[in-house]
Amino acid sequence: MTTQAPGRAARILLADDHALVRRGVRLILDGEPDLTVVAEAGDGAEAVALAKSEEIDLAVLDIAMPRLTGLQAARELSRLRPDLRILILTMYDNEQYFFEALKSGASGYVLKSVADRDLVEACRAAMRDEPFIYPGAITTLIRRYLDRAREGDPLPERAITEREEEILKLVAEGHTSKEIGDMLVISAKTVERHRANLLQKLGLRDRLELTRYAIRVGLIEP
Repeated sequence: MTTQAPGRAARILLADDHALVRRGVRLILDGEPDLTVVAEAGDGAEAVALAKSEEIDLAVLDIAMPRLTGLQAARELSRLRPDLRILILTMYDNEQYFFEALKSGASGYVLKSVADRDLVEACRAAMRDEPFIYPGAITTLIRRYLDRAREGDPLPERAITEREEEILKLVAEGHTSKEIGDMLVISAKTVERHRANLLQKLGLRDRLELTRYAIRVGLIEP
């Protein structure tokens, strides 16, 4: 388990598939005496690999990345490194993503549009083991939760399983069933079965509609 020594800057892994975004975020974080970016990743799978080999205290993950999304990477990192703090950085002001981020092990959810205002505070909160919710979300989340409670509705559930989400993302990225099977170490036939289940569950007809759905829910970028 990695613990932060007193007086040492928090060591941060930054994952985003846009180099310009990483550069901007790095400037914000490296400008603070108690925060330092020590590793960068261009996708979720690379972030997971770096977290295994680098001594880091905090992972800042974009949601929409190739190979593994930020949420998928967060779930994997939570299993591999329970001591690691995780923040989700996203352009999506979305209630479902917020709940998914918390369920995946993240302690905070920061919007890119206000990262210059909120990200440093969110990193410090994470290092104190405190949750961070961007200010604009609190009123909305409470109001929606109370509305649901009054109507007797449960909190939002996942529409698809984690495995189905992995396959949906790879299908939408244009991989064949054989390629997906090789990546996930399952048979092409199993991939086809998952794909058929996805179409049925989501009420979609073909690969094009699956791709549109993946864009809409932030698994891939348009």
